Amino acid sequence: MSTAAEPVKGKRVQPAWSPPAGTDVPHLHLYNSLTRAKERFVPQRGNRVSWYCCGPTVYDASHMGHARSYISFDILRRILKDYFKYDVFYCMNITDIDDKIIKRARQNHLLDQYKEKQPQAAQILQDVLSAREPFQVVLASTTDPDKKQMLERLDAAVTAALLPLQAAMEGKAAHAVVQPLARVLLENSKDLLSDWLDKQFGSQVTENSIFSILPNYWEGEYHRDMEALNVLPPDVLTRVSEYVPEIVEFVKKVVSNGYGYESNGSVYFNTLKFDASPQHSYAKLVPEAVGDQKALQEGEGDLSISADRLSEKKSPNDFALWKASKPGEPSWDSPWGKGRPGWHIECSAMAGSVLGESMDIHGGGFDLRFPHHDNELAQSEAFFENDYWVRYFLHTGHLTISGCKMSKSLKNFITIKDALEKNSARQLRLAFLMHSWKDTLDYSSNTMESAVQYEKFMNEFFLNVKDIMRAPTDITGRFEKWEEAETELNSSFYDRKCAVHEALCDNVDTRTAVEEMRVLVGLSNSYIAGRKSAKLRPNRMLVESIAAYLTNMLKIFGAIEGSEPIGFPVGGQSQSIDLESTVMPYLTVLSEFREGVRKIAREQKVTELLQLCDVVRDDTFPALGVRLEDHEGLPTVVKLVDKETLLKEREEKKQMEAEKKKKKEEAAKKKQEQETAKLAKMKLPPCDMFRTETDKYSKFDEAGFPTHDVEGKELSKGQTKKLRKLFEAQEKLHKEYLQMNQNVD
Repeated sequence: MSTAAEPVKGKRVQPAWSPPAGTDVPHLHLYNSLTRAKERFVPQRGNRVSWYCCGPTVYDASHMGHARSYISFDILRRILKDYFKYDVFYCMNITDIDDKIIKRARQNHLLDQYKEKQPQAAQILQDVLSAREPFQVVLASTTDPDKKQMLERLDAAVTAALLPLQAAMEGKAAHAVVQPLARVLLENSKDLLSDWLDKQFGSQVTENSIFSILPNYWEGEYHRDMEALNVLPPDVLTRVSEYVPEIVEFVKKVVSNGYGYESNGSVYFNTLKFDASPQHSYAKLVPEAVGDQKALQEGEGDLSISADRLSEKKSPNDFALWKASKPGEPSWDSPWGKGRPGWHIECSAMAGSVLGESMDIHGGGFDLRFPHHDNELAQSEAFFENDYWVRYFLHTGHLTISGCKMSKSLKNFITIKDALEKNSARQLRLAFLMHSWKDTLDYSSNTMESAVQYEKFMNEFFLNVKDIMRAPTDITGRFEKWEEAETELNSSFYDRKCAVHEALCDNVDTRTAVEEMRVLVGLSNSYIAGRKSAKLRPNRMLVESIAAYLTNMLKIFGAIEGSEPIGFPVGGQSQSIDLESTVMPYLTVLSEFREGVRKIAREQKVTELLQLCDVVRDDTFPALGVRLEDHEGLPTVVKLVDKETLLKEREEKKQMEAEKKKKKEEAAKKKQEQETAKLAKMKLPPCDMFRTETDKYSKFDEAGFPTHDVEGKELSKGQTKKLRKLFEAQEKLHKEYLQMNQNVD
């Protein structure tokens, strides 16, 4: 049978393929102080990022103002390294040679010597009065309001201790009374007394070791504080005292390049010559600050702004590279004689030695922009003869207390140790994550309460997911069918991850990122609640994926330590995962046993057993760090929670119940009082209602209704109408009372 001829087709081949259009991918941008704009971040050498950060000047305890910078840079560093996967090489310095350190070390040494002599009360009184005279001159001439307030506080403390001692000595009180008062005065006056001693005897302190004891001690305290805050140590730590030879060579090169000059044993940077060079520009960061003598002198240091030192410079804007040491200051050999490094040169020489002629990122606090960082840039670019020593300059915002800048010199600060007594390192970090790293952050109870609540919100979600994952299932039962609710939540999960990524690309905006994470938890909680209300188990794989993502992000931010895949550690970092995996099987068995007991007790109406089960839930387990949550028709949820948190929750619950009970009792009492008052009023016959008010009325009719006022004048129609309403209302009340009594009878 013949068929129609089929069309001849050539050899079959794959059809042409075209790629999808795709979407734009966000790139990391950082706010660069060199341009005062967000710039796309491009490392100079592939994936490697060289980073230098200004470290502490170690002469006192680290405070929350320092933590603002170091935690913020730790967050940025972790995100670049662990989220964006850059190979970050992080270098930080310790300033252990500085005017502040020299002055504080001398003052401490001289005050210790003074105390060792065990001066009598009369001597202490005389010396404090002598020290107070120049102090009060400074106080009177101070115009800066913050500094003046600090000095006034010091003066008030001295006065408070001075008056009792003077009164005791004038009254010829016994030695046992006078000497303790003198010790209080000595303690309250130590700042002005040590300054007074330094002005007299500071130049006689010549032993170099005195100037290393103080920074060595405070450097150790700084590292302990950073460890407590979970701040990663730098890859390289440089100390000024270990880099003096490199600093000398650095200064020599700047001078030989024509940008430095020697004057009376000191060496200064020639800002005019540098700025006149076509290749260079002075004050790249804050050009408008050039000529700000107050800022420049603060940068030079208290010991370096005497009239003779200032007269050595060719221009008031020039700054010291090397300072000729005066009596009472540590010194090192140099081609210009005995001296010590200037502050700005220290960072340049150390960073240059480790990172070379150009670095990707330089970081520091906002207040270091001028003159410190601008001078660093100038002398480093003068040394390397380039104009790209730093590619991206990052500056963290200030930290304030109730709107006032935190400052050691103003004695307006909270130490890191004090802050850690009030809140955990994680809560402090969360507070910083919830604010922009480059803006001012106000450290307050409201700020910390927001962080505490965020931690609690996330922790509850993690605990709920862990409970879902503990539900028994076989290896295939883990994979459950997705319905519309799962598809919708997964779509939201992807959207939130994209939003977090976009936020981190936008100048590492952790504030938006953690808020998007909060939204994701809220959506997940709604999904879990919906499934439970329908008596269905949530999809364990989906909620586990979300919890694992959130845990990983918090690990990247440095808010979670340890290797556990989901949630915050329980019972301390070292034992957290062992604790949970070890005790949870036993707790689950005990919880199921308790649930069985409760079921029987409800069926048999044995209230004593139910009460015992409640005691286990409300009192016994919280003291062990275990929370039980009973849900009608569903298995009891078991959660391992920090014991202190549970005990605090228990106390808050008891307090709320006590307040509720008190309010209920007060309401009942008020109601009883109102009922009693109403009953007393009902008892009163209307004929007697006005008769007792003889101060208002003088005549009444036969029903007891007033007709004339106290002066004998007949009441007006308006008055009568008003009183009649009251009379009739009382008549009605009294009838109700009589009816009530009649019913009782």
